[in-house]
Amino acid sequence: MPKQRRKRSVSAEAWIPPLTAVFCLLAIAAIAVSGQKRPGATASKTSAAGLLEAKRTFDTACASCHGLDAHGGERGPDLVSRPEIVRKTDAELLKVLTDGRTAAGMPSFASYAPARLSALVGYLRSLQGRTKVLALPGDPTRGKVLFFGKAKCAECHMISGQGGFFGRDLTSYAERMSADDIRAVIVNPNRDLDPRHGLVTVILADSTTLSGMARNEDNFSLQLQTPDGVFHLLNKSDIKDLSYTGWSPMPSDYGVILSPGELNDLVSYLLDTSRPGKGRKAHSNREDRDEE
Repeated sequence: MPKQRRKRSVSAEAWIPPLTAVFCLLAIAAIAVSGQKRPGATASKTSAAGLLEAKRTFDTACASCHGLDAHGGERGPDLVSRPEIVRKTDAELLKVLTDGRTAAGMPSFASYAPARLSALVGYLRSLQGRTKVLALPGDPTRGKVLFFGKAKCAECHMISGQGGFFGRDLTSYAERMSADDIRAVIVNPNRDLDPRHGLVTVILADSTTLSGMARNEDNFSLQLQTPDGVFHLLNKSDIKDLSYTGWSPMPSDYGVILSPGELNDLVSYLLDTSRPGKGRKAHSNREDRDEE
């Protein structure tokens, strides 16, 4: 007869050590995975309102060294495209903000609340273009019609080689902005405006008054572009009064002229044309045709 194997009874207590070890390993693995989140994780969790508040923090605490657009200044490096900064994880950036870099002249921001510092990192990620692509709030096709029609944006601004040149080229303007950010600028263009980027009024020695945008300026001269597109090269010695108004040349009543739906369409057009391969490709194709 074949031998019968004796059944072994295993008490519940005998399973506790192995199970404990398994749970510990799972916990360690979870911690390791959470520590390996992609560097842009903070940005994806930062709301549009949070990004606007973080922008104000950046403007007051960081822009004087790193520039208003974070592309670098006289005392601070480019935070948007410098590889060694872009490669840093959110945790590493938070550590830099908390500890500071005394040798490089950067102070510590440890006095700021952790949530404020996290939002600041999220804002930096948005400038680096590492936030996830969100659904458009409206119809970009209708937005294009508004841009070149009712809203009259194209009278001053250009997209893909079409439009005016008194205002900035908007082909890639929305590349690192949220829909809420763009809508806020359209409805209230004077909010948070750097006076250097607003209208300039000049009174010359002969009492001639000119108003426009300062394109270049040094200690001796000012290059002013007036709305008719004319560039005026002025010697500072001929200027009796020079004032930066702090006002944008852009209309401030779009919140009244355009309906909420139209604003969403216009915002969607700006977002859509800023996506990789969109506006820049169209601009390139237009230039190729012009050369033929």
